[in-house]
Amino acid sequence: MRLRNLQIALWTLALAASVAFVALRWWPAGTPNDIEAAFVPTFQLADAQGTMRTSDEFRGKFLLVFFGFTSCPDICPTTLSEVAQVMDDLGVDADRVQPIFISIDPERDRRLGLQAYTEAFHPAILGLAGTDAQTRAAADSFKVFFGREDDAAASDGYTMSHSPGLFLIGPDGAWLRQFAYGTPAADILSDLQSRF
Repeated sequence: MRLRNLQIALWTLALAASVAFVALRWWPAGTPNDIEAAFVPTFQLADAQGTMRTSDEFRGKFLLVFFGFTSCPDICPTTLSEVAQVMDDLGVDADRVQPIFISIDPERDRRLGLQAYTEAFHPAILGLAGTDAQTRAAADSFKVFFGREDDAAASDGYTMSHSPGLFLIGPDGAWLRQFAYGTPAADILSDLQSRF
């Protein structure tokens, strides 16, 4: 009986060691937060002058990135107003942050005047509008949803649906967090200042 108990104990230990080996061999290293921090979204999109801008050129700065469109009736102007307030309230630290507005309706937004739209909120906000393929690649990189929807009452007969989050990217290019739609400027500011 004692020998049988010893055999069961040894088999249990062997099984546990095998499970541990498999877990260590195939499970990603680090905690879930470490994995999130390793997420590095990218973009390659043209500015209003047609100059190609990439995520790499902003290394060393925090980025506040928002995807939207100039004909947006509520979410986009509300979020850009909050971003503008953050930039004003940063004062001398404003040069440490680059706010970026990525158009999900690039052809129409270029025609309507993307630069004039972003500058109406704050001169520091950089508007980018690439090709459809570049826009899709940037959105996929940030894990952002967007799509065109028919709307007879809207300009040109359609509107755009999209993820409403504001993304904070660190100076190393890594994703830090997403601010939900409606997050007050004071909360965004506080979060940024805690990272300086």
